Amino acid sequence: MKYIKLKQFIVIATVLFTAYACKVGERYKQPDLHLPTAFRGNVHDQHNDTANFAEVPWRLFFNDPQLIALIDSGLANNYDMRTALKNIEIANRNLKQNRLEYLPDLTGNLATVNRQYRSKDFYGSPSSRWYDRKGTDAPDRLFNYQSQFATGVEFSWELDIWGRIANQKDQLKADFLDSYESRNAIQTMLISDIAKGYFNLIMLDAQIGVAKRNLQLNDSTLRMIQLQFKAGETTALAIQQTESQRLIAASLIPELEKEIAIQENALRVLIGRMPGDIDRSRRIDSLMNTAYHVNLGSPLDIVRNRPDIKRAEYALIAANAQMNIQQIMRYPQLSLSGVFGVNAMLPENWFNIPGALLGGIAGSLAAPVFKNGRLKNQFEVAKIEREKAELALQKTVMEAVNEVSNSIITVEKQQEQLELAKKRVENSELAVKNASLLFRGGYASYLEVITAQSNALASELALVDIRQKQLYAYVDLYRSLGGGWQEN
Repeated sequence: MKYIKLKQFIVIATVLFTAYACKVGERYKQPDLHLPTAFRGNVHDQHNDTANFAEVPWRLFFNDPQLIALIDSGLANNYDMRTALKNIEIANRNLKQNRLEYLPDLTGNLATVNRQYRSKDFYGSPSSRWYDRKGTDAPDRLFNYQSQFATGVEFSWELDIWGRIANQKDQLKADFLDSYESRNAIQTMLISDIAKGYFNLIMLDAQIGVAKRNLQLNDSTLRMIQLQFKAGETTALAIQQTESQRLIAASLIPELEKEIAIQENALRVLIGRMPGDIDRSRRIDSLMNTAYHVNLGSPLDIVRNRPDIKRAEYALIAANAQMNIQQIMRYPQLSLSGVFGVNAMLPENWFNIPGALLGGIAGSLAAPVFKNGRLKNQFEVAKIEREKAELALQKTVMEAVNEVSNSIITVEKQQEQLELAKKRVENSELAVKNASLLFRGGYASYLEVITAQSNALASELALVDIRQKQLYAYVDLYRSLGGGWQEN
C-alpha cells in the first residue's frame, strides 16, 4: 500500500515537473536592426584603438569648472530628473512584488464565530438541535439552531506550469530597465541643454564685448569727422551717417543684455532654481575637450550606449512577454487550495485536539471554453503590438544613425566655417586699420571707413556665432553617440 502511494506521488510529481518545464511562448531574440558598417562623415577616425567618444565621462568632456558645477546642480535638483527617479522606485517595487506571485496566497483566520438562529417551526426543524441549553426544551420563538467556532489558515496557489508569472516578471523587469534608461535619457538631454545654455551665455557675453569695442571705434571715427566738419573738410551728411553706424552698434547692447537675462533664467530653471544670475567663464575657448582623438565607434555601439534605443528594445521585450501572457491565458490553469485549522460546534470544544482538527486540500484545472474566441483575439492583438514595437525599435535605430551622421558632418563643416570666419575677421580688422590711416591722410572717404567698420562688426559677430555653433555640434555629437550618462 505504501509502495502504491509512493508510486502515485512520483507520477504526479513527474507530470507537474514536466508541465512546468513546458513554457509557452517565444523567447525574446533581438531582431535584425539593419545597421551600416560605419557612419557617414569623417571626424578624426571612426575606428582606432583609443576610447569610444561616447564612453568619455561628461566630467572629462567639459573643461569649465563652473559648467560642471551647473550640471551637478541640475542632476540633483532638476524636476524631470527627480520625477524619473520616482518612476524607477515604482518600477522596482512592482518588480519585487512579482517575486511573491510564485508563493501561495495565505489567509489567516484567528477566530470565526458563526451562529444561526431558527424559530421552532422553521422548515420543521426539531428543537432538539437547540445548542444553548442541551437537554431543555427550546423556546417557542427563536433559538440557537447551529453554532460554529473556527480558527485556521486558508491557502490558494496557482501553479505556473505555462510560464505566465515568469513572463510577467520579464515584462516588469523590462519596465524597470525602461524607467532606468528613461532617467539616463533625461540626464543626457539635461546635460546637453545646460551646456548649450551655458555656451549661449558666453557667446552673448562675447557679442556684447564686440559691440562695445565697435562702439568705441565708432565714437573715435565720429569725433574725427566732427573735427573735419568744423574745419570745413566734410559735410554734415558724413556726421549723420557715422552717427547712424554708431547707433547700430549701441542698439545691440540692450538687446544682448535682454537675451542674457532670459538665458540665465532658463538655465536656473534647468537646475531647479528660481530666476537669477549665473556664474560663468568669460572665455569662449577651452570650454570642452573638442580635440579628443578618440574613435566614434561603430553603429553597433550606439545600440549599447543610447538610452532611447535601449528603451525601444525594452519596450519590445515587454511586448514579447505580453504576447506570451495572452497566449498562456488560452491554456488550462492548474491551482491548489486548502484549509487547515480547528473547528467545533461548542466553544468548549474549540481547541479540543485532535477532535477539532480540520483540514482539506483541493486541486482544480480550469480551461476557458466560451471565452476562447475573445482570448484568441487578445492574443492576436498582442502579437500585432509586438510587431509594432519591433518596427519602433528599427525606426529608432535608423533615426539614431542618421542623427550621428548629421552631427559628424556638422562638426566637420563647422570647423571649415570657423577657419574661414577667422580669416574674415583678420581681413576686416586690417581693412578698418587701413581705412582709418587712409582717411586721416585724405586718401579715403568717410564712407569707406564706415563700410570697413560695419564689415568688422558683422565678421566678429559671425565668428562668435560660429564658435558657439561648433560647441553645439560637439555636444550634439557626444549626445547622439550615447554619451552623457556615464559618470566614471
